[in-house]
Amino acid sequence: MRVLITGAGGFIGANLTRRMISLGHNVHILLHPQSNPWRLNDILKQVNIHSVDLKDQNKVSEAISLSKPDWIFHLAVHGAYSWQNQDGDILCTNVLGTMNLLQSSIKQGFDAFINTGSSSEYGFKDHAPKENEWLEPNSTYSASKIAATLFCEHQAKATNTRIATMRLYSVYGPWEEPKRLVPSLLVHGIQGLFPPLTNPDTARDYIYIADVVDAYINAAEKIKPGVGEIFNVGSGIQTSIEEIVTITNEIFPNRGLPQWGSMQDRIWDTNTWVSNPDKLISNLEWLPKTNLQKGLGLFTMWLKSSKTIQNYYESQLLKRKIAS
Repeated sequence: MRVLITGAGGFIGANLTRRMISLGHNVHILLHPQSNPWRLNDILKQVNIHSVDLKDQNKVSEAISLSKPDWIFHLAVHGAYSWQNQDGDILCTNVLGTMNLLQSSIKQGFDAFINTGSSSEYGFKDHAPKENEWLEPNSTYSASKIAATLFCEHQAKATNTRIATMRLYSVYGPWEEPKRLVPSLLVHGIQGLFPPLTNPDTARDYIYIADVVDAYINAAEKIKPGVGEIFNVGSGIQTSIEEIVTITNEIFPNRGLPQWGSMQDRIWDTNTWVSNPDKLISNLEWLPKTNLQKGLGLFTMWLKSSKTIQNYYESQLLKRKIAS
């Protein structure tokens, strides 16, 4: 199978790229010219690299024509992190970039196109929303992801092609951005410390990266043409920051007490954030295999397995402390 992955240098993209290589696929990756593919340094010789800015329609079309992919996994995104806050960059990457990629792919022809959505498309809800519920964007990022999702749905129906969008909840695991909560908790835990923490009631639905990669593959194999289906990708279990800290205390005992409120709350923080993955489970025969306790243990083992990786994560967290 010929596979094309955008955003391959990112957290989820790097894990998906590695899985595709392990399965023996012919893997092509799109990397932004200014990206730092640190997650891929050891496997770059095993993939075909296309240096492309998704905003450049001609370059996108050229890459699609050269790679001729059967499966396309679109994971390139901008605005998912708090420091990516320029509205123009967010809209150009997430909306224009998705349009350029999908239109070029339809022109070339493909077997399956899997778009990456976000749980933030729902906005603040007091329950686990289903995929067909009313969307209430509360940021430029969430609005841009809604636009991309709806465009993919429309194109699937208009062209009778196999396109789906995976609405991701809080994915964690190896190669995650060092400054996010879970790696920060684990790296500080290895040092016998706690990172700065927000309100203990802040909640998320944590889903391990390997289970997310499984969901993408199941979607590529099983989605129907002409529908443009959307799937929530989460565990279906809500976990507060206080609860995840308690779990990590079992991995790193005797490190004192966390300092709640030592980090400022973010505008997207809420005490209700949980997925309803029923559609993914029933339609794509998917089940999460890794509960949070097991996933945190696996992530910790991965961090400890390489001194180079551990040092890199520690250095990135040190930069954040200096910057703040």
